[in-house]
Amino acid sequence: MKIHFYLRFHTVYGQTLHLSVNHPAFEKLSASSMPMQYLNDDYWSVTIEVNGSEDIPFQYHYQLHTSEGEVSEWGNDRVLEFKKINVEELTVIDTWNHAGEYENVFFTQPFTQVLLPKHPAEAVKLSKLTTHIFKVKAPLLTENQVLCVTGSNDALGNWGKKSPVLMVREGNWWVAPVQLGKESFPIAYKYGVYDTQSQSILGYESGNNRMLYDGTAKKKITILHDGFAQLPNNTWRGAGIAIPVFSLRTENSFGVGEFNDIKLLADWSKQVSLKLIQLLPVNDTTATHTWTDSYPYAAISAFALHPMYVNIATIAGKKTHEVVKKLASKQKALNTLTVVDYETVMKYKWEALKALYAEQKKSFHQEPEFISFFNENKHWLEPYAAFSYLRDLNGTPDFSQWKKYNIYEEEEIAKLCQPSKKHYDEIAVFYFTQYHLHKQLKEATAYAHEQGLILKGDIPIGIYRNSCDAWVAPELYNMDKQAGAPPDDFAVKGQNWGFPTYNWKRMAADGFDWWKKRFEQMSHYFDAFRIDHILGFFRIWSIPMHAVEGILGHFVPAIPVHVSEFGQQGIWFDYERFCRPYLTDEVFKELLGADAAWLYGFVESKGLGRYQLKEDFNTQRKVEAHFAKQEDNEMNRRMQQALYDCISNVILLEPDDSNGQDFHFRISMSSTLSFRYLDNDIKWRLEALYVNYFFRRQDEFWKKEAMEKLPALKRSTNMLICGEDLGMVPGCVPDVMKQLGMLSLEIQRMPKDPTRTFFHPADAPYLSVVTPSTHDMSTIRGWWEEDRSKTQDFYNHQLGHFGGAPFYCEPWIVKEILVQHVHSPAMWSIFQIQELLGMSPALRRQNPDEERINVPANPKHYWQYRMHLSVEELMKETAFNEEVRSLIVTSGRA
Repeated sequence: MKIHFYLRFHTVYGQTLHLSVNHPAFEKLSASSMPMQYLNDDYWSVTIEVNGSEDIPFQYHYQLHTSEGEVSEWGNDRVLEFKKINVEELTVIDTWNHAGEYENVFFTQPFTQVLLPKHPAEAVKLSKLTTHIFKVKAPLLTENQVLCVTGSNDALGNWGKKSPVLMVREGNWWVAPVQLGKESFPIAYKYGVYDTQSQSILGYESGNNRMLYDGTAKKKITILHDGFAQLPNNTWRGAGIAIPVFSLRTENSFGVGEFNDIKLLADWSKQVSLKLIQLLPVNDTTATHTWTDSYPYAAISAFALHPMYVNIATIAGKKTHEVVKKLASKQKALNTLTVVDYETVMKYKWEALKALYAEQKKSFHQEPEFISFFNENKHWLEPYAAFSYLRDLNGTPDFSQWKKYNIYEEEEIAKLCQPSKKHYDEIAVFYFTQYHLHKQLKEATAYAHEQGLILKGDIPIGIYRNSCDAWVAPELYNMDKQAGAPPDDFAVKGQNWGFPTYNWKRMAADGFDWWKKRFEQMSHYFDAFRIDHILGFFRIWSIPMHAVEGILGHFVPAIPVHVSEFGQQGIWFDYERFCRPYLTDEVFKELLGADAAWLYGFVESKGLGRYQLKEDFNTQRKVEAHFAKQEDNEMNRRMQQALYDCISNVILLEPDDSNGQDFHFRISMSSTLSFRYLDNDIKWRLEALYVNYFFRRQDEFWKKEAMEKLPALKRSTNMLICGEDLGMVPGCVPDVMKQLGMLSLEIQRMPKDPTRTFFHPADAPYLSVVTPSTHDMSTIRGWWEEDRSKTQDFYNHQLGHFGGAPFYCEPWIVKEILVQHVHSPAMWSIFQIQELLGMSPALRRQNPDEERINVPANPKHYWQYRMHLSVEELMKETAFNEEVRSLIVTSGRA
C-alpha cells in the first residue's frame, strides 16, 4: 500500500517537518522518522510504502525540527488500520495538533473518565464505494448530541436541504465514511452539531468553509483528519475544594484525616455541586518520628503513602476487633483535639499496624491481590521498606551515618529483604502498610468518581535530603546544594527547603525514568495534579550548603555576569567591596542599634573602619551551630539574625568554579546595607546590570531549559497538569505553559503583572485555576487584617465599594470575593474549605489566624490544621450548603 501524507502546517525559514512512525516494520529499518517535503505555504508531504496486509495498527505523529530542537505535535491517536481500509493507495490529509489547543485538555484522564458524558463508541464500516473518511474531534458535545458533516453536494446533504451525514464516535474521533466518487470537486463543507432527540442540526462550526479539492480514483481512499471542529471550546468550567487529608475531621477519624474520609468529603462535595477535591502531598514523611515529620513536602519516598492516613478498622475488618477496641478511648481523645497531634497519632497507629500485621501475616502474603501489588511496585517498595527498617535500626534517616548499607546496592538490599531473615517481619510490615494504604486510597478515588468528582494531587518539586530516593540514586541529585525560593512578600529572607537540587542532565540520560514512574504512581490515585513550584523546571533557586537563609542563593542554571561586563558598564571591579560582607560600625548600629557592641566579639578589624567575621562565624551554618548551644532568649535570637544579616550583606555571589571570572547578583541587592553605602553613580550602574541579569538575559535560556524537560514529562501521563507558577516568574513561563496546555495558577493578591497591586479573577486565562488563597498563605479573613492600606485599596478598587473598609472581613465580603472567582473565565475555581466557611457567621472560626495551614517563612512550622467541625456536621448545615450550591450553580460551574 502506498500512503501519501499531507500535513497542513505553515513553517518559517529554517524549519522542517518529519513523519514519526511507531510500527515494527519501521523500527527494523531504523527509519521511524522521515523528512517531509515542502509543498507550498500550507502543506508538507511525504509518501511511503507499507505492507497493507499487516494487522498491526500503524501509529504515527509529526515533528517540527527547528534550530532550537524538536517539537512533537500532541496526542497519540493518529492510527491507520490497514485491514479495515484495504486499498492500494491511501491519501491522508492531517492538521497539526498543537499541545496548547484548549480541546486537548478534554482528552485528559479526568474529562474522559469522569467529567464529560461518554458517547458510545461504534465500529466504522467502510463499503467498497467509500472514497473519503472524515475525522474530526469535538469533546464538549452533550449526551444527546453527535457531530455531522454537511456540504455543497448531495452526498453531504447540500447544506441541510437533505439529511446531513451523521458521524459516529471511534476513540477520540468523530468519523464519517462517505462516497464522493460521482461528485464534482472542489467541495465546500462544514461540521455541525446534530441533536438526536429533535433530529435537527443545532448549528454549524464557525469560520470559513472547509474545502476538499481532489477526488479519489478506484481502490483509493482519502482520510481527512480535520483536527477540532470549530465549536466553542472554553465553555466548560468547574469548581473544587482544597484541603489536606490530615485536616479532614469525621466521626470515624483518629485525630487526623484518613483516606476513608475522602468518601464523606465526596458526598458533601456532590451535595454542593463541586467537581474536584484537591489534596496536598500524601507521601510518607516519616524521618525522625517527631512532629517535624508533619511537613508534607519532605517525603522519604516519592512513591510510598503516609501511614498516618490508613484506617485501622478497615484493616481489622470490624470495629469489634480487639485492636480496634483497645484504641477506642485514644481515638475519641485524639478526635476531640482542635489540631493534629502528629506524634501521638503515629505512635498509636504504628502499634495497631504492627499488631494487625502479626495477626494477618500468614494469610496476607498469600493474597493474589497483594502479590500483584508487590510485583508491580517492587522497584520502589522493597528499597522503601529496607530504608524504613534501617532508619529505625540506626535511629536516623541520614544514611551517611549508617554503619552498614550506607551505600545502596540492589543485590545486597535484596538479600536483606529475604523472607528467611530473622528481621523480615520488621521489613514486611511496611509492605503490609503500603498495600492497605494503596487499597484504601484507590477505593476512595473510585468512590469520588462515582459521585462525579475527580481527585487532584500535588507533586513536590524536591525530595528530602535523607530520603529513600536519595539513598537509592544519589546521582540524580546535587547532594551538595539546597533548593529553595527567592524572597517574596511571605518570606522576606527567601526560603531554604533543604532539599538537594535535581541533576537534570543525569535525569535526561535515561529519558526522565524516575519522573515517569512517579507520574505513573500518581495516576493510580489522581486524575490531575499540581506541580509544586513549576518554575523549578526552568531554573531552581540553589543555595550553598553553608547558608541557612534562602537569600544567599541564586538561580541555576543562569547566565552569570562576566567580570569584563563591570568595566563595560563603567564600574571599577572591587572584589573585596562587592563579594565580601560589608561590615562597619555604621552597619552594626543599623542592625542592632544600642546593642551593636555585642557584634564586636564575632568580628575582627580589617583596618580603615572595616571588619570581617572571625573564622568560627563566617558562614550562617557556623553561626547556627554556635547559637544552638546557647540559651534560647530574645537577645540571642536578635544576635543570630544580625550575624545572618552581616553574612548576607554582599552585592555579588561567586560560584565555586568561577576563578574570579563569573558572578551572580545577590537577590534584592538594593535593599542591602552594602548597596546603600555605595555612591549614587555606582548604584545606578549596578542597578542596570542587575536588571539585565534577572529580567533580560536569562529568558530564552530558561525557556530552552524548560522545553528540554516539560514536553517529555507531559507526554508520559494523561493526567491534567496544573502548574504552581507563583513567585518571581520569568517572562517565558506563561508562554511555555500556554504552548504545552498546562493550567496556570492565578491568585488575586499575587498578581503576575508587577505594575498591579491585585489580580482580578475576571482577567484569568481559560487554562488556569483561580483561587483566593493557598495553604502557604493566610485565608481571606486573615489577610484582611494584615495590612489596613491594602485592605482599603482592595475594598474600594477590587470590590467597588465607597468609604472605609470594615475592620474585620465580614461574611458578605468573603462571599463577594468568592463570587468574583466563580464567575471568572478560568476553567477551575478552587477554594480552601476555610474560605467557603468564611461566608457563614455561624460556621466560620472565631479567630482567622487558626485557619492558616502553613507559614513559609518558618521552616520549622508544625502542619497540624484541622477542620473545627466534622464533615458529618457540615452535611447537616442545610442553609449553608444551599448557599454554596447556589454560588456554584448560578456561575455555570455545576
